[in-house]
Amino acid sequence: MLQVTTLREAIAQFVHDGDRIALEGFSHLVPFAAGHEIIRQRRRNLTLIRLSADIIYDQMIGMGCAKKLIFSWAGNPGFGLLHRFRDAVENRWPRSLEIEEYTHAGLAVAFAAGAARLPFGILRGSPRDDLFKYTPSITPITCPFTGEDVTAVRAIRPDVTIIHAQRADTDGNVQLWGIVGIQKEAVLAAENVIVTVEELCDSLEPVTNGIVIPSWVIRAIVHAPGGARPSYVQGYYGRNDESYREWDVIARERDRFLQWMEENVLECIPA
Repeated sequence: MLQVTTLREAIAQFVHDGDRIALEGFSHLVPFAAGHEIIRQRRRNLTLIRLSADIIYDQMIGMGCAKKLIFSWAGNPGFGLLHRFRDAVENRWPRSLEIEEYTHAGLAVAFAAGAARLPFGILRGSPRDDLFKYTPSITPITCPFTGEDVTAVRAIRPDVTIIHAQRADTDGNVQLWGIVGIQKEAVLAAENVIVTVEELCDSLEPVTNGIVIPSWVIRAIVHAPGGARPSYVQGYYGRNDESYREWDVIARERDRFLQWMEENVLECIPA
């Protein structure tokens, strides 16, 4: 049953140690507030899934939440590497991190297959690259109808998908617009869905190129204004480039990283 609840309660109820979770948002509508609450609740052994793993996943990895990352790109958008991600992979700090890498198209197809409740999705072509060697969830196959070489990608079905959106109505339908990525498919593929929103309203007015996600696929809606900062939300606020620039410095050293997280995440309790 759909709940309109607090962020603390939504994470406590639906995100558990060992879960496979997707926090999706393609540079825009990144669910930072939800990621921070997962850190505060000290969830462990998570498999983090996302096309563009950016600084929210760097923070979660650095705070010891993750045992595995499934991704198709990782970095601090516009500024370079993810230093906590790299430290986990190279030095096993704060713990070792398993990685499973895809192309953007491959991971999108995996989400789409999960949304359709299919065992795998298909990509045209079968390039012989190192992904076949290191990613067991993709494999070359031959089309039984045409004989064409194609690539099969195992479906991904997260235990929990979390997204941020502009607004939801009082019936629990969610509306987002602007640059979107694979949010809709990641939601439809999941067992449980949490959506944080900028605004709760009586009804949803049509928006050009907008997506409406129906209430029946969502377990919890959280009113969380500013919940995507420092990323941006079209129609509400812009991207804080300075925060991304500063993160490149903050995340380089373990002690500075831990101090920043203590002051800016662990001690900041949401309403």
